[in-house]
Order: sequence, then structure tokens, then C-alpha cells
Amino acid sequence: MDAKQLLKELDTLKGERSKLDRTFEQIAEHVCPSYLGFIGHKDEGDKKTNRIFDSTASLGLSRFGSSIESLVTPRTSTWHSLQPIDPELEDDQEIKAYLDEVTKIMFRVRYGAKSNFAQQAHELYLSLGAFGTGCMFVDDGGLDQDTPILYRHIPLHELHIKEDFQGMVDCVYRSFQLTARQAAQQFGLELLPDKIQRAYETQPHQKFDFVHHVRPNVTMDEERLDAQGMPIKSYYISVEGAVILQEGGYSTMPYMVPRYEVVGGPYGRSPSMTILPDILTVNEISKTLLRVGQRMAEPPLLLQEDGSLDGFDLSAGALNYGGIDDIGRQLVQPLQINGNLPVGLELLQDRRKAINEAYLVNLFQILVDSPQKTATEAMILQQEKGALLAPMAGRVSQEFLGVLIDRELDLLSKNGLLPPMPESLIGAGGLVKASFESPALKAQQADEGVGIMRTLEASATIAQFEPNIVQIINAQEAIRRLAEVNGAPPDILKSKEDLEQEAEAKAQQEQMQQVLQSAPLLGKTAESLAKAQQMEQLKGTGTVI
Repeated sequence: MDAKQLLKELDTLKGERSKLDRTFEQIAEHVCPSYLGFIGHKDEGDKKTNRIFDSTASLGLSRFGSSIESLVTPRTSTWHSLQPIDPELEDDQEIKAYLDEVTKIMFRVRYGAKSNFAQQAHELYLSLGAFGTGCMFVDDGGLDQDTPILYRHIPLHELHIKEDFQGMVDCVYRSFQLTARQAAQQFGLELLPDKIQRAYETQPHQKFDFVHHVRPNVTMDEERLDAQGMPIKSYYISVEGAVILQEGGYSTMPYMVPRYEVVGGPYGRSPSMTILPDILTVNEISKTLLRVGQRMAEPPLLLQEDGSLDGFDLSAGALNYGGIDDIGRQLVQPLQINGNLPVGLELLQDRRKAINEAYLVNLFQILVDSPQKTATEAMILQQEKGALLAPMAGRVSQEFLGVLIDRELDLLSKNGLLPPMPESLIGAGGLVKASFESPALKAQQADEGVGIMRTLEASATIAQFEPNIVQIINAQEAIRRLAEVNGAPPDILKSKEDLEQEAEAKAQQEQMQQVLQSAPLLGKTAESLAKAQQMEQLKGTGTVI
């Protein structure tokens, strides 16, 4: 494919998304102004907050992003592990130790001081809440040990996507701008079109449009080691001159494009899109209340028509001559504003509540507002939360985290940052899978914890009439499952091997105590037997005792 064909396809995708772009721009104007740019380029100095009269949606989106991050990719915990795809290798201790070490390396690199993964992931979650679609670009940092992997969130206004037959995003166009100087640094001055080369000499900070495009390599030759042998094709294109500046490939998908909800088409649907009418209504109500409040606090003044009070001064302590008539009546009267602020505030609160519910703010406030809960009640609340979060968490895990982990493993392996792989895992093709252990997954598993707690409570009641009923319950396994569901650290529980060793040691100790306790009795018995044998011998010799 040549540059003109690719740019024509991009223009087609832009035309297909034009209606959505108007909605996206409206959301950006009223919720997250920093993402403006879906319709035309926005200069950095443009005023971006002149459409916002109420911050409920902006604050709700911020809470949404922080909540999703804490539930899906919390910075303070290990939210995934690695396992071999072959189930027969899951108990192999050498493979377990290897995959544990690989997981530690991944988290160390991902949350390194310069990696910026956490911040970029937070931006992605904000994009999911605002527009329903987010994007993360994960690139090779090269041999830099501090940043071997580079993470970058791509704003949706730069992105256009296509799906494969299974509904997964496999084709990405990213439109971006570089100055002539930056373009020369990235691609080399000699590859740039003449206009950009001239700008580099005279106006190096002039900006130009570029496109990065990735798509499946349908003509991949597995025997080749260059870009033709890669499963993903990559093109960097200069819009000026319509030329391909760089053609290459990737062994794993560098763009992760998760979506919040998918109803039809490649782009997701967001809470902001669902609640947009309420966001606009809240802004209009707030705007009206501000006007009414201002007019009630500083009402317009009614003056005489003759203009004798042209110099009327409303500043504190001012002297206004002619403001009263000869008998002391005021000649200046405020215009009575019959605004009903309480009704407006009531309407505003109802709409604000709907907005907060759309951003799941109330969902995360349940346990804070009602801290006095039994363990079972708390688990029931977690169960309800898990049911609401399940669709979102599942899609994020599939479309973002699964692709992310594959990409990270590929880059770490290429840069030689992984330990040697065990022979048994090599023989199985080196195939591993991610097992997610995030709080969102724990919330989805809360129904199991609720079932355990209710069973234990019912067993305690029945045991009052039938004490032997408690023998049915495996108490140790019940505690282990509750600890797992509640997300308790695994090292607070003793392993089965430790319990078996303790039971064996206890049995040996009890056996030793029994031996020690029976030692005096055994001594007396031995002494009695010895005397009896001596008596029998004396009797046999005829000796008189």
C-alpha cells in the first residue's frame, strides 16, 4: 500500500466518525476540556473552560478514573500473576519460581520511577469514562535499563480504529503533529519532503501533520526476520507530500484500545455519553441560578426618567444627592426579581445525583457512608458492586491488560531482561497466560464469600440441635476461601505443608510425653519380672528362701 491509499482510508474513517466527533467535542467542552480537539485543532492558549458552569461531571469523571484504577490496576498490589497455559505444568516448582520472578520484573519495570505507566493508565481510564474508548501506546525503550518500556496514553481525537471479524481492534491510525525539528530527529532530515526540509532551515518550530498506522501483516513470511516477517505492519506517513517515511513491523500489537461498552461500531459508549443530557441540563440550571442569584443580590435599579440621578454611585459609603424627594421618599427602587432559588436547587441536586450514579461515585461510597456492617452485609455490598463492575472489568482485562502483558513480555525478552526459561517450559512452547487478581475480580467473587458466611451461620444454628453437623464443614478450607475472596495477603495463612508438619511434630511430642509418663511404671514392671525369674531359679536348686 502507498501513502495516498492509506491517507484516503484514514479520510474515510474520519468521515464515518464525524457525527460521533460532535458528541465527543460536546463532552470535552462540558466535562474534560483538556481533551478538546475532535473538531479542528485547538491551540494551547485557547480558553477551554468557558462552557462549564457546574463541576459535578468533571469531579465525577475524576473519581471514576481513580476508582477504576484502584479496582483494576492498583499501584500498591500485584494485580496479576503468570501461569503456564499447559495445566499439567502448573505444579512444576521450577516453572512457578521462574514465572514469579518474571512477574516481579514486570511490575518493577512497569512502576519504575521513569516509566510513567500509572499516570498514563489513569489518563486512559478517564478517556473510558468520558468517551468510552481509550488507547495506550507501548513502545521499546531500547537498552535503557531505567526505562526499557515506554508507555503513552493517546488522546482519542488523534485516533481512528477498525475492528476484525471478532470485534477486536486490529487496525489503528494515529494522527499527530511534529515540528520540523522533531520530524528531522525522528525520521532523518533527508527523508522528509522538501517543504519540511526548508522549514527545518528557516522555521524549525513550524508544525506539520503525520500519521502512524498499524495493521495485520496479511503477507507475513515467517521465514524472514525483517519487517516482512512480523505479524503487525507499521507505517509512518507525512501528510505533507503524502510519503511513507518509515515502514516496519511489530511482533506484538503496540496499541491497546479498550472500550467501556460496545453497542455497535468500533468505538465504545461511555457513562458521559449516557448522562450527557443531564450534564447539559445541570450546566444550564447552574447558569440560570447564577444569573438569578446575582440579580437578587445586586438587583437592577429603577430611576426617575428625568436623568437627575445620572451620577448614582453604588459603592460603599457613597453620597448620592437627589435620591429622595422633599418628604423623604426614595426615588431609587430595586427591581424585584421573583426567582425561586429553592426549586432550582432541588432540580440541580436531582440531576447531580444522576450524574454521580453514572460515574459510579455512589457505588464506591457505600461502605464509607455505612461503616457499621457485619461481615456478611459487607460481602453482600461487595457482591452487588462486583455484579455492576463485571462487564467493564472483563472488557478492560481482555482489550487492555491482556494485550499489554503480551507486549511487555515481548519487549522484556528482546532486551534480555528476563531470566533463563526452564527447559520444561521451553518444551511446551514457552506459552504462558495472565491470571488477574485485582480488587474488581475479588468483588465479583464476593458471592462465594457470601455463600460461605451464610452456610457457617446456618450451621451454627443447626448445631444447637445437632452438634455433629459441624463435622461436615472443612473449617480450614472455608477460612482459606474467605481470605482469598476478601483479598487478604496469602502469607497470613499457614500452608497445608506447614500444618502437616506441625501436626506431625505435635503427634511426636505427645508420643514422647506418653513414653516419659509410662517410664516409672515400666521400671517397676521390669523389676517385678526380674524378681519372679530369680525366685523360679532358686526353687529349681532347692534353696530355701
